[in-house]
Amino acid sequence: MLSAFLLLAQQAAPGPGGEQPSAGPGGLLGGMAPILLMLLVGYFLLMRPMQKQEKQRQALVAGLKKNDKVITSGGIIGVVDQVKEKEDEVVLKGGLRVTKSSIARVVPPDDGKEKEGGA
Repeated sequence: MLSAFLLLAQQAAPGPGGEQPSAGPGGLLGGMAPILLMLLVGYFLLMRPMQKQEKQRQALVAGLKKNDKVITSGGIIGVVDQVKEKEDEVVLKGGLRVTKSSIARVVPPDDGKEKEGGA
């Protein structure tokens, strides 16, 4: 912010002979264009995908129901026993209570098929 004020002050101040200094090619906007471009690219590469992932996670947590297998952000694997909407928490089987925001993902059901091991 301070550098922007210094640039403006240098452009407004008259030169040694009393004449106004000429703005360089592109002026102030030309010097800030790379910075603005980097911010714009950073937004599309970092912020938008994170927002989409957060919306997907919130939809996943909103659809929790009994007997869903979940993994928390702390690595705890459990089966949902009860969803308490008012307290914003989920009770896993065994009595463990976790907040909805700590649920990282829901594990899809196996459909009764087990992987065969061996020859």
